[in-house]
Amino acid sequence: MSFEGKTAIVAGGGGGMGLCVANDLAAAGADVTVLDLKPKPEDLAAGPGRAAYHQGDVTDETFVKNTIEDAASESGRLDYLVNTTGVLWFDRDRSVVEMDMEVWDRVLQINLKSIAHTVRHAVPLMKESGGGAMVHISSCDALRGDDKPQDAYGASKAALVRLSKSIAIQFAGDGIRSNTILPGPVLSPMQARWEGNQAALDAIGRHVPLGRVGRPQDIADACLFLLSDKASFITGTELIVDGGCMAKP
Repeated sequence: MSFEGKTAIVAGGGGGMGLCVANDLAAAGADVTVLDLKPKPEDLAAGPGRAAYHQGDVTDETFVKNTIEDAASESGRLDYLVNTTGVLWFDRDRSVVEMDMEVWDRVLQINLKSIAHTVRHAVPLMKESGGGAMVHISSCDALRGDDKPQDAYGASKAALVRLSKSIAIQFAGDGIRSNTILPGPVLSPMQARWEGNQAALDAIGRHVPLGRVGRPQDIADACLFLLSDKASFITGTELIVDGGCMAKP
């Protein structure tokens, strides 16, 4: 899958899945602009596509608008948008009946409203470029309940699936595709509690039909497929990447 001559925006690409996606796109020839609140990672790819890093808050619409427009202006086009931004606050995000509602509001602002910002400023530029593709990272948690819930996280990720479907239908006539990926258990910075805890990783691996915890690369591989021309007839759908967990009875 070649992305040479294309331009991509990766929101939340300062680490984990997003960084892996950004590096793979740059390695495949795309010019990539990364937006994230975190400092620039040392292992951001050098190319052959260009990789630019803009540190800022994606809940700030002015920052998002200016960064996306500048990236498209520099290259003359915008082809891809990948939304990997998200927070999972185990210590504060609990049942909706007991959590601080300021936590609820902030999680939805980061996990959902920031995606509204990137989409609303990417769509006009994709139209000018003759079409494009979006991938948004949701979660298998969007599809189920939990007796140990993070309700704000789950609600935001479920809403993202619905938003993606709407974008897909609204702009299909403009050649713009929109899909979501629903990761299962993945060892990423969001799940830092598993880092170095082999007993926990082994226990999770036993729960996964394929026998292991996922890697950010698993998600990046799925993402690049959905962005590519090989997925040109796929829009408005969800790709579950969970090692088979959701297929279990």
